[in-house]
Amino acid sequence: MDTASILPHVNAGLNALATALLTAGLVFIRAGRKDAHRAAMIGAVLASAAFLVSYLVYHYTAPMLAFPLHGPIRPVYYTLLTGHVILAMVIVPLVPITLVRALRGRFDRHRAIARWTLPIWLVVSVSGVLVYLMLYQLPAVWPGPV
Repeated sequence: MDTASILPHVNAGLNALATALLTAGLVFIRAGRKDAHRAAMIGAVLASAAFLVSYLVYHYTAPMLAFPLHGPIRPVYYTLLTGHVILAMVIVPLVPITLVRALRGRFDRHRAIARWTLPIWLVVSVSGVLVYLMLYQLPAVWPGPV
């Protein structure tokens, strides 16, 4: 198995891991567990950074893959993909800004931006997994025309 065929699965796993860590971080901060929140959020940053590196390597080495299905599922996929890409571009600067504010102890400013960063980041992580499922797993089980 070559790298290009493995990386989409790795990327989906990293997105799923980021989703789990982001969710845990939210639960921890709502429970007042600041140390656990910090650990979960640093883990989410690391998982997302690893995803970004893996994603770039994949797209540098692999050919473009068009969505193989037709019918009503096709516009659903491209709508999801478009929203995912737009929000992914938005989240790239938001995550480091939010992280730096926390690391500098500027928690008032951290909270103000984290209210936007977290939900957008969650949507990007979850939609990334959905894009993967639709592109790499759905064609194997889709009963409609291909």
